[in-house]
Amino acid sequence: MGAPSRHPAFRSARPASAAWNLTKTACQTAVFWLVFLVAGPWLLVQLERALGMSPWQLPGQTAAALVLFAAFAALNLASGLAMARHGRGTPLPLDMANALVVVGPYRRVRNPMAIGGLGAAFAIGLYLGSSFTMLYAITGGVLWDRFVRPIEERDLHARFGEPYARYRDSVPCWWPRR
Repeated sequence: MGAPSRHPAFRSARPASAAWNLTKTACQTAVFWLVFLVAGPWLLVQLERALGMSPWQLPGQTAAALVLFAAFAALNLASGLAMARHGRGTPLPLDMANALVVVGPYRRVRNPMAIGGLGAAFAIGLYLGSSFTMLYAITGGVLWDRFVRPIEERDLHARFGEPYARYRDSVPCWWPRR
């Protein structure tokens, strides 16, 4: 029984310099952040307003949201940097890394980029006092875990074989190890 078949949405990046991979990763990150961390929350806040919902306020909410956003954004950016430098590709499935990345944030958790992005969205929801935006982040995590992650993991196993299987079996998916 050989390695599982590769998914057509996942393609390895063409050989390129680290600088070019970092440039592509920065552009991809900017687009994803604009769509998922700016436009998505903005639309959800507009929907809440249209439904007559007001933003809620908690003591220390702004400070907590800013600290959480900074931490999760840093995790997201560090993950992209590790993917571009050590993986010789980008985080985008159509331009995937050519090497298995097990350094940086990937040493402690298998999906630091997803955790960073979802956590940043959650922090934005906290900052805005937007229940819909926080639910958006949680729903995104559930959908990613149930539908995207299995496809990605099959592809990683098909590309990297036993080294990926050992990595998958020793590094947690969502909760970082020490």
